Amino acid sequence: MTPTKPVLVASDIHLGAASANQERAFMAWLRHAGGAASWIILNGDLFDFWFEYRWGTTRGHENVLDMLRRIVDGGVPVTLMGGNHDWWGGAYLREEIGLEFLQHPVTRDIAGRRAFLAHGDGLGRGDTGYHLLRSLLRGRATRWAFGMLPPAVGDQIGRMVSATEGRGPPRGDELERAAALEEWAVGKLKEEPDLELVILGHTHIPVVREVAPGRWYANPGDWIFHSTYLTLDRSGQPRVSRWRDGTT
Repeated sequence: MTPTKPVLVASDIHLGAASANQERAFMAWLRHAGGAASWIILNGDLFDFWFEYRWGTTRGHENVLDMLRRIVDGGVPVTLMGGNHDWWGGAYLREEIGLEFLQHPVTRDIAGRRAFLAHGDGLGRGDTGYHLLRSLLRGRATRWAFGMLPPAVGDQIGRMVSATEGRGPPRGDELERAAALEEWAVGKLKEEPDLELVILGHTHIPVVREVAPGRWYANPGDWIFHSTYLTLDRSGQPRVSRWRDGTT
């Protein structure tokens, strides 16, 4: 990594459900990030659906996968955290594309700060129904059975249950969920005094909040409604930027 360059963090791009304009904007940002960042973190739901089947992978993402491969080959590491839409990655993303693919939260140094990184689904109060569903969908037997499907069939099922297309801006229960995640992040920082930064996604709402001097909760937002991302460097606070037509 190049310490003088920042770490750039994006989340909730939902490729496959995002509009063509949104996808083009993200691809332009990714090209920019490949030259501007020391490390790129995609904090969950890069894909609206992703699965690695027995006979192949989810189809239709060749352009972004090729760009990610070229960025990694160019010397910029890329970390993809599995989200609630694309947790089912594996060997293909790691070995063929070269990503660091994570399926569980991690604590590590990010831009000189001790940081907790997670997509955010399953954290915080409430969401009991989702906890039960997640346990079922991520169970070994379910993953094995789904993995035996032809990719075209599995992808069609994934698109049917996604419910991202046509979704409006966060409101109602989604805003309550965002507030619960922020509450959880604040509690995490208070409980672990060595933590300086908690980074979550999932809510589709960009946030940078200083919980205590030099200690932050940050959420990059999304590329469905906001086209926002986080910039983290070794001096100054985390900051959210909006990408517009090739500029921030």
